[in-house]
Amino acid sequence: MSHSRHPIALPLERQVGGATRLLATVMVLPLVDGIFPALVLAGALSSATGILEVGLLVFGGSATMAVILAEMDGTPREQARAVLGVGVVLVTLASLETALAPTIASVLDLVTFERFAAIVIAAVAAKTASARVGEFLPRPAVIVVLGLVASLDPAGATLTVRPDLGLIARAAAAALVGTTFALAVALAGPGLRDNVDIDRFRFGSAVALGLLALSILGLPVGGAPLAVIAVTGLFALDPDARSEEAGTGTDPVVTDGGQETGAEAADADADPEDEDAVDRPPWL
Repeated sequence: MSHSRHPIALPLERQVGGATRLLATVMVLPLVDGIFPALVLAGALSSATGILEVGLLVFGGSATMAVILAEMDGTPREQARAVLGVGVVLVTLASLETALAPTIASVLDLVTFERFAAIVIAAVAAKTASARVGEFLPRPAVIVVLGLVASLDPAGATLTVRPDLGLIARAAAAALVGTTFALAVALAGPGLRDNVDIDRFRFGSAVALGLLALSILGLPVGGAPLAVIAVTGLFALDPDARSEEAGTGTDPVVTDGGQETGAEAADADADPEDEDAVDRPPWL
């Protein structure tokens, strides 16, 4: 079971199993469920700031960090190799999907679709912030499909594939930003595990995703999502967390009667069906 208890990583870990496969699922998921194509069609990659925001928040973000820090074993170099392998797949698939974007855009009313793209990102932000709230929201793939139906405008349809090389390059750059983020987390993992509060970073990422949704709607948020991520990174630093945890006496202690006390005993007594003990938010 996922040690990170991340609302996105936890249910996925139960489905796919294995740390590297889990990382690949988390990072490639935006390509599968339609989030990344929706952002491409909504013009989220039109600037360098947008490329960084999509790379850090969609392909990187708190779920990627949680998987690397809480699930992946091995040395930082071994973890880096696994991340690079996932990154190659990510960049390739992002480029291929983006090559079809102009053709798809020709049959859509992009103004209408942009609104649905913003709703998708807002839903992901809510799911990231709260597992319980996420249970009441539709799946991102459902929102994307509804957006495609609502914005369908076949009048300007064309069956020819007209790849935009500039757009493909920007999509590859966004995927590369996400890969670089994951690589940095893997290499700095030994220090981050002892000094970073993943939950704080998760909530900050949710706020940044919410601001990204507002920017898609055309509101003047500027580089606010990147600023939020930067501030979140600072607030997530908690170098005293490890020493405080050690001082609470939560490590298991074996009594004369052979009974364990502490965190393991508490976990053993916990009801696995208790929703407070295990988060179960849907992602797909």
